[in-house]
Amino acid sequence: MPPSRECSTTCAPTSCPNVATSPVLLLGIDGRSGAGKSTLAAELATVLRRHREVSVFHLEDIYPGWDGLAAGTAAYVEQVLTPLAQGRAAGWDTWDWGSSATGTRAALDPAPVIIIEGVGAGCAAARPLLDALLWVQVPDDTRKTRALERDGEVFAAHWDAWAAQEDAYLAADSVQDHADVTVENRADGSAPGHVLRVLRALPACHRVLAPERAESAALEPVHLAMDAAPDAAALFAALYSGDEHAVLLESSNLGFIDPRQRNRYSIMAAANTDECAIYEQRGGIGILTEGTATARLTGGFFDWLSRVWEAGSFQPDQTGLPFLPGWLGYLGYELKRETGGSDNVAAARVPGGPADAALLRPSQVVVVDHHTSTVHLLATSDAAGFHARVGKVLPGAVKSPAVPAALQPAPGFTVRDERDGYLDKVRAAQEQIRQGNSYEVCLTTALAAPGVPCDPWENYLRLRAANPAPFAHYLRFGNMAAASTSPERFMSIGANGWMRAEPIKGTRPRGQTPEADRQLHRDLVSSPKDRAENIMIVDLLRNDLSHFAVPGTLSVPRLCAIESYATVHQMVSTIDAKLRPGAPRAEAIAAAFPAGSMTGAPKVSTMAILDSLEDGAARGLYSGAVGYFSASGSADLSVVIRTLVMSRLPGAEAGSWDLSLGVGGAITADSSPEEEWDEVRTKAFGVLSALGTTFPGS
Repeated sequence: MPPSRECSTTCAPTSCPNVATSPVLLLGIDGRSGAGKSTLAAELATVLRRHREVSVFHLEDIYPGWDGLAAGTAAYVEQVLTPLAQGRAAGWDTWDWGSSATGTRAALDPAPVIIIEGVGAGCAAARPLLDALLWVQVPDDTRKTRALERDGEVFAAHWDAWAAQEDAYLAADSVQDHADVTVENRADGSAPGHVLRVLRALPACHRVLAPERAESAALEPVHLAMDAAPDAAALFAALYSGDEHAVLLESSNLGFIDPRQRNRYSIMAAANTDECAIYEQRGGIGILTEGTATARLTGGFFDWLSRVWEAGSFQPDQTGLPFLPGWLGYLGYELKRETGGSDNVAAARVPGGPADAALLRPSQVVVVDHHTSTVHLLATSDAAGFHARVGKVLPGAVKSPAVPAALQPAPGFTVRDERDGYLDKVRAAQEQIRQGNSYEVCLTTALAAPGVPCDPWENYLRLRAANPAPFAHYLRFGNMAAASTSPERFMSIGANGWMRAEPIKGTRPRGQTPEADRQLHRDLVSSPKDRAENIMIVDLLRNDLSHFAVPGTLSVPRLCAIESYATVHQMVSTIDAKLRPGAPRAEAIAAAFPAGSMTGAPKVSTMAILDSLEDGAARGLYSGAVGYFSASGSADLSVVIRTLVMSRLPGAEAGSWDLSLGVGGAITADSSPEEEWDEVRTKAFGVLSALGTTFPGS
């Protein structure tokens, strides 16, 4: 089929500075006729040629006529793709569409990048030889219109016959299911840029596209500052509460005296422009969406994070802000399969359910500095429009949003482990400790309430009013939302390389009277059991941080300090260490994940014990981490506790959400099973009371 092609078969520029003798990257672009494959190939080649020689091969050069799809595909694999993959020149007989006969002999030399486009480019025989396969798609009626507008009446006479061959090809070989990248081609010129962005994240393209990654990493955002002291939740509601993918990391406990400045900043953003990206991982498979392009990535989450976060070099930390546009979101507990834990096969992933991890990369970010009453705007796209939009809503975002009334009817939660069953599990954990398999086991259970009519954002407002916290957060990733008032930092890394962990172990409820409250505080301070729990986790985290620390920099400036929140007193310690120069930051975080305060110690053997004690149930987001990975190289992640997770399966009733709340405690040899059950109830109280409900059986 002879389209009006945008580039010749061997379209390599003579001015290209990098001429190769063998191919470095072979890209295949497949899709039905009219999807825009040849245009995408030409535009992508133009973008890639800025740094290397690029050649393009069109399969139409080798199809032997209008009924030659199958024969042409076979010839392409044998005569073109195979020699190119071996670093040899390809040669084939072209087809003369005007005379319907074999034409001249053609050749294509290897190049650093070769793009092959056409129906059949990604066939089963070709896929093992390609470094990456792109599938381009548009609606059927759009495809035909585009194809006939491009190729005129000649193609119109053969459309049905050619389409039947495409149907047969795809019925026998589901090429689109094997594609590394899927492109929803809007034909507006945006696809090449989106495709390039996802290609940068593919392991096979990582080395070749290093110049593009470095260029992207070097693009500093436009920074604008506005004098204002908005309520962070009110500003988020005005800007993002209706977005399907949005993150609010809020310091909501502004009255808490904190010399470590955990309550200084609030950060908010959404994935609401084509310049944004969304990454989700399920069962070891990552899905990265960049505008109209979506890539399927194999390999581990932390490997992906290292590629996209530590690409090129970090931006200079000139603003003094904690976050420059990088990635925000959550790391679920099931990522433990990459850090020494098992892959929880028994906890089957529900199709359409919450991802094991989800992050977004925004193009526009708001950072509120509560100490200086300043709103900082950071934009990598449309800075002027973003400034105008925020400026318009700021005057109305001064007061905290009204707290919604309690849910009516009150949601009825059930608990996965009834009291007697939980006590048995505590004793079983103590037996594991007695046998020397662990010395602290952080046993958890979960409360659930399915099909609750509610609004996730309103639930967050209820929780933040009931229990302000330095690491409060609201997340929305499609059919998953989370509302949290977490007080615990998992781990932070400063742009200067200083790492910090702040585990919490030891909890007491707040008293009903001042004297009762003081007594509970004193009881926590003097508790040998709670101090032992806390010190065990401090030792574990000292080991976690030491893997990538400069020798001699590890310290514990705070040990077993008490912090008081609206519903609980907590025992908190601080561990600091300096990251070794050049050490991989994503690996340093992986070395400490999941938080030791949510597993126990030793971590790996204790996670295996927990898999058994918790009956193979997935913890999901609970016990994981929420936070950011800044383009400056800094990161700050909180532990997911005191967190209501809301999810709904596709097709669920509108406005109806399944609610889940994880709770638990650390078990040691001298734990009292009855007191451990009481601690579960205490930790659940803050979230349940905010929703207007009580612990099951109360």
